[in-house]
Amino acid sequence: MLNAYAVASTPASEIAANWVWNFGYFTVNRIGYQAQVIPALLAGLSLSYLEIFWRKHIPEVISMIFVPFLSLIPALILAHTVLGPIGWTIGQGLSSVVLAGLTGPVKWLFGTIFGALYAPFVITGLHHMTNAIDTQLIADAGGTALWPMIALSNIAQGSAVFAYYFMHRHDEREAQISLPATISAYLGVTEPALFGVNVKYIYPFVAGMIGSALAGMLSVTFNVTAASIGIGGLPGILSIQPQYMLPFAGTMLVAIVVPMLMTFFFRKAGFFTKTEDDTALQAEFVAQEEAEFVSHEPVELTPVEIVSPLTGQVKELSQATDPVFASGVMGQGLVIEPSQGELTSPVNGTVTVLFPTKHAIGIVSDEGVELLIHIGVDTVGLDGKGFESHVAQGAHVTVGQRLISFDIDAIKAAGLVTETPVIITNQDAYTATITGTYPTIIQAGQPLMLATRI
Repeated sequence: MLNAYAVASTPASEIAANWVWNFGYFTVNRIGYQAQVIPALLAGLSLSYLEIFWRKHIPEVISMIFVPFLSLIPALILAHTVLGPIGWTIGQGLSSVVLAGLTGPVKWLFGTIFGALYAPFVITGLHHMTNAIDTQLIADAGGTALWPMIALSNIAQGSAVFAYYFMHRHDEREAQISLPATISAYLGVTEPALFGVNVKYIYPFVAGMIGSALAGMLSVTFNVTAASIGIGGLPGILSIQPQYMLPFAGTMLVAIVVPMLMTFFFRKAGFFTKTEDDTALQAEFVAQEEAEFVSHEPVELTPVEIVSPLTGQVKELSQATDPVFASGVMGQGLVIEPSQGELTSPVNGTVTVLFPTKHAIGIVSDEGVELLIHIGVDTVGLDGKGFESHVAQGAHVTVGQRLISFDIDAIKAAGLVTETPVIITNQDAYTATITGTYPTIIQAGQPLMLATRI
């Protein structure tokens, strides 16, 4: 391809004449793929499939020599002759759709959708495609209405994480992550905010999307246009054409205020907060164990029997509806779908955590096994309705003693499931030994699993 200097000095007729590669039986357009994402994705996928194919069919002793050669060469040929033009065509189509959306009769709707979806684009890396679209819009229309919305999305996600920082400013660990992420997002780099806080805890991410959608709608409605692309976030106003700076400042205010208010509202109302609640539950449980039961060092090397605290169907933890528990990140164990609403103690031990909502309880056995029992999924939102505790935090309990009564019908009527994980949380000291075959029916008090000292 011609470089920038050669383009200026080469006649248009010569450029047109050399615009194709002629292979005799067919020709291929000399298309440039600068700033193109889709052709690169297609080329990468073809290379990966070819490599996997050849590794399956070529002996390992010679695979190091032949697999790269037989994968890369065909992938390059496919990229330039088939996949590249296809990807380029798709990219051009996207550019046309964007331009139509920005100039059409429902441009406010396009602005709303793009404002909401830009942050998810960043997560997947697809936001790089907008650079080519912005450049094309500047060349065709003398400015781009896309870039202002990108800057507003940066600001919105930064405002959401700032609200999160304000709520957790006394938590040193969270503050060390969220405050720098706020500054970074306000300067146009949102990855620390997205991956460090917003996507992790969900509700700040959703709040940022809502604020960005509203700001994007207003930006397009007021025809805010950028003369060029550059840094995003708050400094993005420097890219805006002078006649649109005042309307853009108003949309910036929306992108600052709305995500903050929505983040506070979601946290207060408990919307999209499940991940943070589960993280806090685990942290509080572990903290109380360390603070109140330092003397509970495991002294017995024989396995500790844990009986079923419920009557119902027991199944493997990996089959749990809740992905946090199913992943095993919070501990090992099993999950029970109760048929009776009575939770009894699975061990002799002490109640170390009893949440005000009565939906979860933590117990340390006399041998030092730390157990967490979480009744249902998202039942924290019931705020204790349908739950009744029969013990207090700090009480010593024995096997089979009633701990909590709960209304299965009320939980299901609220659209929630009742499956109850029973997990060992001090995985550094004990591992769950499961000998049964599941799923199966179990009665409260029957052996459930063993906690084996590591």
